[in-house]
Amino acid sequence: MQPGDAPYDGFAETFAREAAFSAYNAHYDRPIVLGLIGEVNGLDILDAGCGPGLYLSELCARGARPVGVDQSADMVRLAGERLGSLAKVRQHDLAEPLTWADDESFDIVLLALVLHYLSDRVSTLRELARVLRPSGQIVVSTSHPTADWLARGGCYFAGGFVEEPWSNGMTHRYWHQPLQDWLAEFTAAGLALDRLVEHQPVPSMARHHPVEYEKLIRQPGFMAVRLRKRHLEI
Repeated sequence: MQPGDAPYDGFAETFAREAAFSAYNAHYDRPIVLGLIGEVNGLDILDAGCGPGLYLSELCARGARPVGVDQSADMVRLAGERLGSLAKVRQHDLAEPLTWADDESFDIVLLALVLHYLSDRVSTLRELARVLRPSGQIVVSTSHPTADWLARGGCYFAGGFVEEPWSNGMTHRYWHQPLQDWLAEFTAAGLALDRLVEHQPVPSMARHHPVEYEKLIRQPGFMAVRLRKRHLEI
């Protein structure tokens, strides 16, 4: 994938159909991440990498005022069709500054299964921290370093991009690194770790996706962190 390319263009509708009900999205990441975010009624939320709007829909239903952005024009279209006037959705590449957003304009920034696609994660996190209010939170979910290591083998402590084909014909290219390097990047971006959660499947996965459930109750697939701005004493 070259800078500026949107990997989900051409695959957005397939992804949207699968993610609405899939084990890893509907019964794993969405419930865990939304639980980590907590109460959102009346809050301004930026869903950075909103995809087809599945998280946006949940946030709207819980009383939030969300704004969604995505690099993919196809995803933006699908999210707009899903949300209508309930949320603002716009096309934006997270590698670029959020020139349209004022400082300290959001209570929460959500990065659900997005950060591992970016080459300069620290710069993106710093820019997202700029638009975050002082008491706000950034919630990030990504693949668990142990799961990445088990899938690819080799040295756990090595980092880099991995490319793997998906069944829908898309090539999935994502960054992997050990846990200590993820935490170091959060610190470099001026953020402090408030909580780290290693995903566990919700009970509904056992009914709808029993094979995945048996795997994910024994070993981690994703992790999520809640980050806050570091307030340095002078």
